[in-house]
Amino acid sequence: MKAGQNQIMKHRFQVLDIFRGIFASMVVLFHVSPFADTPLLNNNFVDNSDMFVDFFFVLSGFVITYSYPSMATGAEFGTFIKKRLLRIYPLHVILLICFLLIENIKLYFASYIHINQPFNESNNVLTFFTSLFLLNSVKIPSVHDVSWNIPSWSISAEMVSYLLFGTVLVTLFKSKLQNIKYGLFALLPILSIFSIASITGRYEINYSFDYGFLRGILGFFTGSVCYYVFKHFYPFLSTVKTGIFSFFEILALLTLATMIYYGSVLKGIGFVYEFIFFLAILVFSFERGILSHFLKKSVLLKNIGTYSYSIYMTHTLLLSLFNVVFIRLFKLPPSAYVYLVFLNYYLIYLVSRWTYNNIEMRFNKGIKPVHFGRKKVISKIS
Repeated sequence: MKAGQNQIMKHRFQVLDIFRGIFASMVVLFHVSPFADTPLLNNNFVDNSDMFVDFFFVLSGFVITYSYPSMATGAEFGTFIKKRLLRIYPLHVILLICFLLIENIKLYFASYIHINQPFNESNNVLTFFTSLFLLNSVKIPSVHDVSWNIPSWSISAEMVSYLLFGTVLVTLFKSKLQNIKYGLFALLPILSIFSIASITGRYEINYSFDYGFLRGILGFFTGSVCYYVFKHFYPFLSTVKTGIFSFFEILALLTLATMIYYGSVLKGIGFVYEFIFFLAILVFSFERGILSHFLKKSVLLKNIGTYSYSIYMTHTLLLSLFNVVFIRLFKLPPSAYVYLVFLNYYLIYLVSRWTYNNIEMRFNKGIKPVHFGRKKVISKIS
């Protein structure tokens, strides 16, 4: 058992990082599709790729639970939150300021040219501050839609999950109830989905600016339970033949793709996506199958995984600017996105590489690995 646990300690989950990059890219295509008129982007799979956001939540819960098995004090909780803020907040606030500048530029030019209404019902003073303080996944009166940097609602949901996760760990430690940790983690997703159902009357989870925080909790703690299964069965499953893992990797990916394609039907019971992401993360966390083998060979996919947070956070700003230049100024038809999408994505990739190196890593330099519960935090994915 100890040997298996030591192997887990050294696991870097490179394939899961790659999938995070691939699925962040699918969210990019989801947001490109309204501008486009081409089967390449206007199809069932892309139309339902917004559900990949839930993969991020489940993966986050998996990795954070791996990295932080316990927290004993308020000081450790504070260190944890500080690290998470340094990881997600600098890029978020810089992009929010960029959007604010754009709205002011639009306001200036509105008197001279036809331009989208600046500071509209979504982008206003209230929503600026809800975004600034990462409250833009919580139901707040007078807020009726996503705003500013649209994907940032999910960062708010992540922060709510981090706060709840840390609070639970410290409370369990102080109450000497650590043996029920995973039982409580399993209860939280159930409470989340029933909370959504009792509030909305439906079992959909495709919420963002209003009940996105519940969606985040649902996914995050599903990931926590996924890590428990991984940890518990690792000594046995790590000895299973590669061919068996290859079969389950292919099966998991085909099932996932099918469920995304038929999202118009399955979104009504959206929590089923938590199950498929749970299974996919569990299978690919071992990195034993043929798909994992080929994915890890690709330098480009590894880079996309590394830059995934920047890709996810910068893409709506860059899509808007790209659309202004090529569709409005150059007057290319929406069908031109059959090739423009590649140029657009390459631009996003280049900008994301820069923001990763100069914003994300700048604020994460000098943070030394810490010990929580006598376990060194060495996870590559953060």
